[in-house]
Amino acid sequence: MSPEPNPARHDRDSVARSALALLDEVGLADLSMRRIAAGLDVQPSALYWHFANKQELLAELADRITATIPSEPTDVVATARGIRDALFTYRDGAELVLSTYALQLGSSQAQTALADALRAQGAADVEDRSAAILHFVLGHATLVQQRMHADSHGALPETDDVDVTAGLDRVFDLGVTALAGVISAPPTPPRARA
Repeated sequence: MSPEPNPARHDRDSVARSALALLDEVGLADLSMRRIAAGLDVQPSALYWHFANKQELLAELADRITATIPSEPTDVVATARGIRDALFTYRDGAELVLSTYALQLGSSQAQTALADALRAQGAADVEDRSAAILHFVLGHATLVQQRMHADSHGALPETDDVDVTAGLDRVFDLGVTALAGVISAPPTPPRARA
């Protein structure tokens, strides 16, 4: 007599959690329904009880990745950094969120957070600017993750730089600030003593 199957592994949440763990282990290119099912010790067809197709599952994963983005509006750069940090939580997280965003799947939590931050800072054209910043964040994070992945496999040319992402934080902040179009007040110059 075989042991009774664990019912928890057959719900939507456990499938998504297993898929995220596998994403971190093998990356997006090797994340397949067959592999996820094998990790859960079920047939691949069992996954389709919970997700109509792989794109729906990937949209759920993207939503889980972006769920950690702070919902309270802060300044635009801090919000963009929060999105980037969420994307870096999982291997190929940026690529996964980018692909679901391109297909208009999943939630728009990241863009909503950017729009709220822009509004709080008095920016114009909030919807267009939040979309532009999100595109930049997704592209930048994908570039950084690919460099880090290539470096971990020794695929980057040898340099004196220890950090393959050196200087990219400065570029990131500069890009977000430029796209935000919000000019902060210049620092007050020190007063001359009389």
